Amino acid sequence: MTSIADLFKSSGVPSKRKLDPVRDPNEIYKSAKLNPSSSRHAQVQDDDDVEAGPAPPEDDEDGDYGPSAPPEDDIPDDDEDGRFFGGGITRQEAEVLDFVESADSAAPPADDKFDAAWLRRTALALEKKINRNAELRARHADDPAKFIDSEADLDAAVRNLSILAEHPSLYPEFARLGIAGSLTGLLAHENTDIALAAVQIVAELTGDDVEGATEDDWAALVDSLLEADLLSLLVSNLERLDEAGDEADREGVYRILEVVENLCGGRPATAETVGRCDPLLKWLLARATKAEEPVSQNKQYAAEMLAILAQASPVNRDRLARDLDAVEPLLQLVAPYRARDPERGGDEEEFMENCFEALTCIADRPEGKQKFVDAEGYALCLVLIGSPTAKKARTPALRLLDHAVAQSREAGVCEQVVEYGGLKTLFTLFMKSSSSAKASSKKRDPKVVEHLISIFACMLRLLPTDSAERIRTLAKFVEKDYEKTERLVLLRREYAGRVAAVDAAGMDELDEDERFSRRLDAGLFVLQSIDVILAWLVAEDDGAKRKIQTLLADRDETLELLSESLKEQADAVDVETENGKEMHDMLTTLREFLQD
Repeated sequence: MTSIADLFKSSGVPSKRKLDPVRDPNEIYKSAKLNPSSSRHAQVQDDDDVEAGPAPPEDDEDGDYGPSAPPEDDIPDDDEDGRFFGGGITRQEAEVLDFVESADSAAPPADDKFDAAWLRRTALALEKKINRNAELRARHADDPAKFIDSEADLDAAVRNLSILAEHPSLYPEFARLGIAGSLTGLLAHENTDIALAAVQIVAELTGDDVEGATEDDWAALVDSLLEADLLSLLVSNLERLDEAGDEADREGVYRILEVVENLCGGRPATAETVGRCDPLLKWLLARATKAEEPVSQNKQYAAEMLAILAQASPVNRDRLARDLDAVEPLLQLVAPYRARDPERGGDEEEFMENCFEALTCIADRPEGKQKFVDAEGYALCLVLIGSPTAKKARTPALRLLDHAVAQSREAGVCEQVVEYGGLKTLFTLFMKSSSSAKASSKKRDPKVVEHLISIFACMLRLLPTDSAERIRTLAKFVEKDYEKTERLVLLRREYAGRVAAVDAAGMDELDEDERFSRRLDAGLFVLQSIDVILAWLVAEDDGAKRKIQTLLADRDETLELLSESLKEQADAVDVETENGKEMHDMLTTLREFLQD
């Protein structure tokens, strides 16, 4: 089995996705200007608009008729409600400031110069709009008409920050000025339209498609966002949005998940920070397990985020296994695919793949393996592997079982596989998938062979000597005149030829890591695993030894060929680790049985 880092690179989980609009996005999200009828939290009833003639003045406490009074904002001292609401400036000063602000924020920088000076002006304009909106909301809490214009101005100011994604070198200054914190704070705004506009900007600024952003630029921005309690605010928005009742809320959930994905994709430390947010992990698991027919894009995205978090860090895998007990609910999500396949190319197929991906990552850890055994995940995997109606789930289930038995010093999973009757399922698939017939070989999935060989090698390494489970496993290689042993030798020839072809191609210009990678791609891991299995058979059964010697002799080969392979593996093992020392000792001992 390849390293977990390499395996997850080709796991099949997509990198970036786009939201599938249910209707025109322009109908879902407002543009830069809000209006009273479109805001879900600041609606003003206009029932009298259809009446003929001018509407009578409002019957409020002032109730004066005649010429209209100056607008409230233009009252000379701007402090009619006392020092706690007034700005402390005259009307003329307010007009001058408003003019300067509108000129700075509306006009583009001279010569398209987006620099620190422009950013400071933008920061000042945004802060003023935030404060003005908060002031009017507090002053006129029961009269949305009095603050709806300030809400529209604030929404426009937030969306104008989108241009910053084209100038990521300003991210550190953006953080230093406190704009990142102010933007994050808007996620708590009472109007979810404002909150979701802020989410959308955060998603754009942190996206992996931002060109020219250095690691330091990204870190400065993200650290500032996280310090402003971004994760908690994202969760609070997830909890208040109603996907079922509002398309804008549905898109809002999607944008929040996009932000989470961006955070996980930047650096492992940030992914672990995200993984420590228990409310977020619980929401993701609950959303992924929510019953839906058909599977929606957000349900699939929640499953994808669980997979991405599990991929990102061993710490996250342990938390998912231990703190969230995620193994059993994830197994329940893939169980239905034993009887049917998801629709090809749809959200449900991706959903299934991501559930398997999360399970595979978790089962790679000791705590996850125990949870896998406790939930009888091995039984479900064997059912999926053997089911004729589980074509798309078969390989992911086999991969999951491979990771559950591998990288372990305990035989628990292997023993359960044998006790459940899994040997028949695995060896039947092995004989079918490794057939040398031309028709069969064309349809062969190399990943199936790789996982099966890895499982067999792990079982022979872990099952206790003279145990019933080990004897039953060895018997499978002996039965029917050693047909499975013979199939192993034939497979060895095939993979040895592939590796030899790569070696002969000439790789002098490549460094050692690249050469090793090319050999792995050609099947080196499978070849080495087959050699370990054959060495075990030689060591434990005289009949198998004679059969292997006879088959090797057909090409003038001897057991020394296997011995050299095991020596190469032993030399590559890191003996400084406990697992590495055990592996080295095992390979060295097996070599002693390969002496003719």
